[in-house]
Amino acid sequence: MVNITLKQLRAFVAVARTQSFTEACVQVHLSQPALSIAIKNLEEEVGGALFSRTTRAIALTPEGEEFYPVAQKILHDCETALDDLNQRFALNRGRVVLAAMPSFASSLLPGIISQYRALYPNVSVTINDVIAEDVVDMVRNGQVEVGITFDPGRSEDLEFVPLFEDRFVAVVHPGHPLTELTHVSWQALLKNDFIALQRPSSIRLLIEAKLRQLGMQVSPEFETHQLATIGRMVATDLGVSAVPSLCIQQMRELGAVCRELDTPVMSRPVGVVTRKRYPLSTAARSLVEIILDSAQELSEKIKL
Repeated sequence: MVNITLKQLRAFVAVARTQSFTEACVQVHLSQPALSIAIKNLEEEVGGALFSRTTRAIALTPEGEEFYPVAQKILHDCETALDDLNQRFALNRGRVVLAAMPSFASSLLPGIISQYRALYPNVSVTINDVIAEDVVDMVRNGQVEVGITFDPGRSEDLEFVPLFEDRFVAVVHPGHPLTELTHVSWQALLKNDFIALQRPSSIRLLIEAKLRQLGMQVSPEFETHQLATIGRMVATDLGVSAVPSLCIQQMRELGAVCRELDTPVMSRPVGVVTRKRYPLSTAARSLVEIILDSAQELSEKIKL
């Protein structure tokens, strides 16, 4: 296999362009002996002379003529690729692809992306707002570098770094008697028509599992796929519900009221999910650093 170096190619192109070893030395910043050695080694690698030399002139051989435009292209492509790589490491170029569950993507993520763009305006960001379970799948399959979701549990291939505890809150109509309370118990909430997410929603499964431990159960009057639909239905006084505190602002915008929910308190860690054994790109790593540095601030934003 031919083993050619960039130094040799630059020397060849410089000599071919100037037809002068003296001028080529200046262009490639080499001494004349070093330049001559580079050309000699290149010719040995390719198996023949690339220049015909006389005491008065230097010219390309027919093989050198054929190789000259190829060498120029190789150098151009290599220099372009190296420059692009350097720009990516310097965060002057690049792209980050992440996935976040809708409750986070619509409430806390815009502020994080705003901070990131202020620091790295030339790095593009692609956001996939998908359900919590799909966030985990997209990270695991390598479709995204970073995911923001609930704790997926112990895993051999995923890394989870917690940001905060997302506590469930009661969601009721503005005119409901429960709005008179600062804290609502599950027992009091479940005395009303309950609106739940459909299975296999992780939120629905968590609520059922926690209540089952206390000898309680959920018998939904209505079921839906979307948290936004729950908010609108509660605001229309069709029933009550329980949602993660990440949804507080969304519930308010839809016309519902949120209250602290306890007996029992239910919460789930929300954090950053990445793949183990797969290093993040510089752009993704910088985004994760901003997210982790904002953990305390994010926690405060979802409190009632």
